[in-house]
Amino acid sequence: MAEAPLRTTSAPTLRPADERTVTGREVPGKGETSGHPGPVPTSRSIIRPVSAPTPLAGTDEAPRRSPKWQARRDAIIDTSAQLFARRGYHATGLTELCAANGLGKGALYHYIGSKEALLAAIHDRVMDEVMRGADRVAEAGGSPSAQLARLGDELLDVVHGYPDHVWVFLHEFPALTGERAEQFRLRRREYERRVEAVLRAGIDAGEFRRVDPRVTALAWLGMHNYTYLWLKPGGRLSARDVSKRFGEIFVEGIARPGPTAPSSRRR
Repeated sequence: MAEAPLRTTSAPTLRPADERTVTGREVPGKGETSGHPGPVPTSRSIIRPVSAPTPLAGTDEAPRRSPKWQARRDAIIDTSAQLFARRGYHATGLTELCAANGLGKGALYHYIGSKEALLAAIHDRVMDEVMRGADRVAEAGGSPSAQLARLGDELLDVVHGYPDHVWVFLHEFPALTGERAEQFRLRRREYERRVEAVLRAGIDAGEFRRVDPRVTALAWLGMHNYTYLWLKPGGRLSARDVSKRFGEIFVEGIARPGPTAPSSRRR
């Protein structure tokens, strides 16, 4: 999910460290109590990371936190993705974010750091899932045409399964600044290179025509990314139905003519 449309606020001061911890234990911020953690999004809107995200530039987030703290932070990210998708990043204020998450401003910044850090965390969540899918495809191996088809399966699973996160990813990335913008650009480009590598392997193996890998990868990404506009849960086609058809259209379109022309069927 790299191109978005595939190119690639002022935050209050963070709470001081002595307000956030007491004898090494996290304590809730103002407006948060252990009995009222705030609304948690539904399972469809939650992408659970395998490990804690890398601390973002410009925050004082500690590198290690308790599982309870991390789970609460994940829930805040997912709830906020829903809010940004409905209202837009710039139109959503701290008051709305605090209300949606059942937190005071101090507690919100304890978990997130800043509004822009929250936006970056949503982007990271999407890229984490997309890169996990690319890793699974690489580990499974197979012919280049089969790998390209599986990459499509994995990408559409993310687009279709997590529409709020993906909407924010595709629409709000220009709001990222400085190191966060650069991190997003680098991760996006890493995924693009994965797709390009499969295309080059297909050309070298004689499965694909001598297409331009970069331009072809961007076409493939655009084809899959923008299904978020029309592929809806409960519709006539599932994400895998669409991925199968896309694989057939795309692979047949770049296949090298002749009896050895590849199929998008898994091998």
